Amino acid sequence: MNILSRAHDGMISRWWWSVDRWGLGCIIFLMVVGIIMGLAASPAVAAKLGLEQYHFVKRQLLFVGLSSVIIVVCSLLSPVGVRRAAYSLLAFAGLALLATLVLGVEIKGARRWIYVGGLSIQPAEFLKPALMVVTADLMSRQEKVFGRMDGTLLAFLGLLSCVGILVLQPDIGQTILIAAAWVGVLFLSGVRLVWAAVFAPIGGVGVVMAYFTLPHVAKRIDAFLDPQRAENYQVNKALDAAVHGGIIGVGPGEGELKRTLPDAHTDFIFAVALEEYGLIACTLIVGSFAILVLRSMARARHHTSSFSQLAVGGLVIVIGLQAFLNMAVSLGMVPTTGMTLPFISYGGTSLLAMAVSAGFLLAMTRRRPGMMGGLA
Repeated sequence: MNILSRAHDGMISRWWWSVDRWGLGCIIFLMVVGIIMGLAASPAVAAKLGLEQYHFVKRQLLFVGLSSVIIVVCSLLSPVGVRRAAYSLLAFAGLALLATLVLGVEIKGARRWIYVGGLSIQPAEFLKPALMVVTADLMSRQEKVFGRMDGTLLAFLGLLSCVGILVLQPDIGQTILIAAAWVGVLFLSGVRLVWAAVFAPIGGVGVVMAYFTLPHVAKRIDAFLDPQRAENYQVNKALDAAVHGGIIGVGPGEGELKRTLPDAHTDFIFAVALEEYGLIACTLIVGSFAILVLRSMARARHHTSSFSQLAVGGLVIVIGLQAFLNMAVSLGMVPTTGMTLPFISYGGTSLLAMAVSAGFLLAMTRRRPGMMGGLA
């Protein structure tokens, strides 16, 4: 009997007929695009570093395999299971973040990476899905947490703790992303929009302080405001590549950007895609992210659980906003952030953490008994 048949009452069959197959399809498509773009962009980078031609491609395939397992396992969890996994992951990520301040390797003035058994790990990546789910849990509680503290207040204290550690690294890009996603969950929980008048100035003050206290932040903002500065070399090359690619691109392997940029396979992978495959192909990438975000939000509306709705909201904000910021950097719309393009850019930690986010998202949007209305 076919294990995916509706007539088969097994775990895999129940998962297949309850999971958001459109969302799953978008995730698979983006990961396949990542492999294709790795074949296009990484050999040139590997050659410059003196590595075997397909060094990064082989590692990417390994990470894609591991990520696929993580997505399926996490998507099998119940909402209670997702909640428990998120608290455990938050504890791990928090301790690892503290460890990076002492044991982390300093690169370009920041301690964001810690080496374990020869593998480099960026704990901030795992912090994002965990913090969003935990925040959703705390904000959705009607009773006092631990019998005495309001859930939203505790979630705010958790945010301050995480942001404080990230600023000490410093990692301003991840700080902005996490803070913005947290505020998004707060508004989804029912807080009045008038509070935007409070959070907007706080965010503005934070950016100004970062500009005057962190040299690398000031350098990136200055380069964004003055495109002719030498520090803006990578962004200018990415813009030239986008123009060179046009509507249909110059063809697979024919682009020049990957031969000139050290981050062509990571931060500027979208620019490589624009040059080699053109605007039409990149529209499919943008469309896949849009479908994943919008469909997940639409399915979350059918949940009667506010926890599920807020968790989905936080997760899609993280995925969607990170994708937007990466693509915006390649198009010169925002200062460089150092963020990868979810599911596509090379990077083990980033891909594995995004797999956790995707798994949690698919788990929270599965069709379950007691949901309002039907789902497509």
